[in-house]
Amino acid sequence: MASIKIVLRKNMIKKDGTIPLALRISDNYKTSYKWLGQYVLEKDWDKVAGQAKRTHPNFKKLNNFLMKKLTQANDLYFDSKEDSITPKQAKQRLKGPGGSKSFFEVAADRVKRKYDRGIFSVAKSEMSILYNLEEFLNHKPSSSKNIIIESIKQKRSERVSKTRKSEYSFIDAINHFKKNKTLKFMDIDQAFLERYKTFCSAYLNQKTRTISNQLIFIRTLFNVAIKDGIVAPKFYPFAGEKEKIRIGSSNKIGLTRKEVEKIESLQFEPQTSIWHTHNAWLIAFYFAGIRISDIVKLRWSDFKDNRLYYVMNKNEKPISLKIPDKANAILDFYRKDQEVNSGYVFPFLRDVKEKNAEAVFRKTRNATKLFNKFLKRIAQESGIDKTLSNHIARHSFGNIAGDKIHPLMLQKLYRHSDLKTTLNYQANFIHKDADEALDSVINF
Repeated sequence: MASIKIVLRKNMIKKDGTIPLALRISDNYKTSYKWLGQYVLEKDWDKVAGQAKRTHPNFKKLNNFLMKKLTQANDLYFDSKEDSITPKQAKQRLKGPGGSKSFFEVAADRVKRKYDRGIFSVAKSEMSILYNLEEFLNHKPSSSKNIIIESIKQKRSERVSKTRKSEYSFIDAINHFKKNKTLKFMDIDQAFLERYKTFCSAYLNQKTRTISNQLIFIRTLFNVAIKDGIVAPKFYPFAGEKEKIRIGSSNKIGLTRKEVEKIESLQFEPQTSIWHTHNAWLIAFYFAGIRISDIVKLRWSDFKDNRLYYVMNKNEKPISLKIPDKANAILDFYRKDQEVNSGYVFPFLRDVKEKNAEAVFRKTRNATKLFNKFLKRIAQESGIDKTLSNHIARHSFGNIAGDKIHPLMLQKLYRHSDLKTTLNYQANFIHKDADEALDSVINF
């Protein structure tokens, strides 16, 4: 059973000798304090009774106020529909349905946890959402659309410049949003979300999936805030017939075998960026579509007994694959540079210490941007009119595999946790039944 008491916080004594009063909530070896906004001298406080003495000039009025707060806290525990609530949750709920924490403060705490755990890709993308929301709150709809767009671009450019000069760090960004009190959870209603979606589309030029990802982030934070008692469930904007997040499906287009052969036949000057890009993309394809971010981080220690052993970064799934002859032919180009490349197969991370996780992430991201640039040239030189991107190596493997490989084997090759994911993914590349059905009607 929770212990709830009004106490003096003597360690917070003011210069005039008065001490703040706080509601102390203790349960299961956890304690939280809620400030009551009242101060008394120690000589005017009855520690045992937990109330002001008669020597206090307004003892009756103050004690009535304190009794209401104490009753409110006790009622919260007795009336709670949950099996148990923590002192932290109780403290937040006593602050009212809007909560004392802003949306940005809760979000910044979440982003920092991701950052501290080394999940930099998620932390960076979620930080981008916070900047988008801040731009939305600060923009003036009465201004010219072009002026607003240019202003957003200018601010982004300035942040990037300061970051490169080490004048502004990711932690600085987190601290910035921790102090931002401009957005309360209860302000985010269905109308707010509709306006925000329009802003993302009109001013940020974002596609439906990107906007949906931001709504998912907002929904996740709402669930956290409700659980912690920061906001009342009645303010949840995604319940019932309110805001619906719809994830649309997109066509995944892979290369055909002939198109892959065209890429294989290309010749580039050794040790150039486009040469490395060409080799890295083919290695990704030869190993069943390994993600380019994982290819960049491949080390020679990952290869043993003519097999590749690695753990997929996205879901930490381990995999062991035989090294195809075509892959070996490319790897032979790099074997002599093992020491020069600091143990990495490709040279993109050779100047980065392996234990510096953030530097590895940053260099990997820069390498993937470089790949996208040169893959466009590779597509042009091979006469392919499809968009050649990092991820199309995975789509191409799926397209060529079609229905020739059993789904369970594909699940293993793709490193999917769930067979359903594999079936849904591969459905993008199996057209035989639909084509035959169409022919049966058209070609009668």
